[in-house]
Amino acid sequence: QVHLVESGGGSVQPGGSLRLSCAASGEIDDRKCMGWFRQAPGKEREGVAVLYPANGGTLYADSVKGRFTIAQDSAKNTMYLQMNSLKTEDTAMYYCGVDSPPCLVDRVYRHVGQGIEVTVSA
Repeated sequence: QVHLVESGGGSVQPGGSLRLSCAASGEIDDRKCMGWFRQAPGKEREGVAVLYPANGGTLYADSVKGRFTIAQDSAKNTMYLQMNSLKTEDTAMYYCGVDSPPCLVDRVYRHVGQGIEVTVSA
């Protein structure tokens, strides 16, 4: 079983930064895909980024490429999403997920956290 807990969300002005964390416990290893997705009110779920710890590979949605960075601290079993140059359209609930490959940006995860809110507004 896998348990995921997100933290680090909040409100920020456009152009600002936030770092989301996802603390993982349970059956986690380097051969699992770890990623983030988001869902804004009234919009479809959107994959944001994915990481494959076994080889360090990362993939990003075009909408966040160059602004967001996904990373992992394996010693702490924690995954991060550094979000820079935030835009109002980044406002959403953000979720972290873990599952077996394939590691695709836009996918459904077997294990998902409870979500954390990010609001970008002036």
